[in-house]
Amino acid sequence: MDEPLDAYSAIVTAVARQVSPHVAALSVRGRRGYGAGSAVVFTDDGFLLTNAHVVDGASGGVAAFGDGTESSFEVIGSDPLSDLAVVRTRESSAGTVELGDADALVVGQLVVAVGNPLGLAGSVTAGVVSALGRSLPARAGNTVRIIEDVIQTDAALNPGNSGGALADSRGRVVGINTAVAGHGLGLAVPVNTTTRRIISALLADGRVRRAYLGLVTAPLPLPSTLAERTGQRRGLRIVEVLSPSPAARAGLKAGDLVLSAGRNPVSDAQSLQRLLFTDAIDKPLPLTVYRNGAMVDVIAVPDELTATT
Repeated sequence: MDEPLDAYSAIVTAVARQVSPHVAALSVRGRRGYGAGSAVVFTDDGFLLTNAHVVDGASGGVAAFGDGTESSFEVIGSDPLSDLAVVRTRESSAGTVELGDADALVVGQLVVAVGNPLGLAGSVTAGVVSALGRSLPARAGNTVRIIEDVIQTDAALNPGNSGGALADSRGRVVGINTAVAGHGLGLAVPVNTTTRRIISALLADGRVRRAYLGLVTAPLPLPSTLAERTGQRRGLRIVEVLSPSPAARAGLKAGDLVLSAGRNPVSDAQSLQRLLFTDAIDKPLPLTVYRNGAMVDVIAVPDELTATT
């Protein structure tokens, strides 16, 4: 008679059983030769989510699933500034994962990574959320952007895991594994409201259009009197205003404390970045900043972010 699994093992094996069939091993052909990674099926009609760096410069390749089936795929869209890409297989009966919400994660929560590290298909590792809110630089052309709210985990990740699934204890994919940090640390791009907008743009247009302000910022706790007055605890301190830029034209200055943008409170970089998509380009964006003891309202008109911006 088989002994029952302990609670931890039962959860990990259940998640592995639920997620593994929907994670493919990618063999990629591109301008840099051949590469490998992982991808996660998230729609019934064969769309998979992976990392932009996995398919960098590629037009397609082959996706291999755990049941032994293989299918050619084409790259639908790629966004290096979030390190996300969407590919589509020609034939797939792998079913789909359920996308979760990384904003609901807490430090110490169990997570399971599924991917194809070092060419070993269908590998499963487990660990915990080690930290939240990490930042990861991403580059496209001359543009460098910080991917915010990256998930840090101690689930073992190795080359080839990139593009694979990071799932919670209910088998919902809350992150796309993106980097091996070393020393037992891995990083994953979160699945959240901002990510879903990026995925939708890739599906619709094959790219993501972003608005550009030209600010370098850092989160900062508000002084107690200002926090009591505004009802918020944090704002974004402007570290640098790039010039020329929409922020410079609007009169924003280093040292200003951004309290709101688009009439929404701003407390971290993501709360500002999530406003800077297609519908913000060339449209007036009201901002309220705290400067020299006074509230100042300004109007900025974001440009479209380009590789030369």
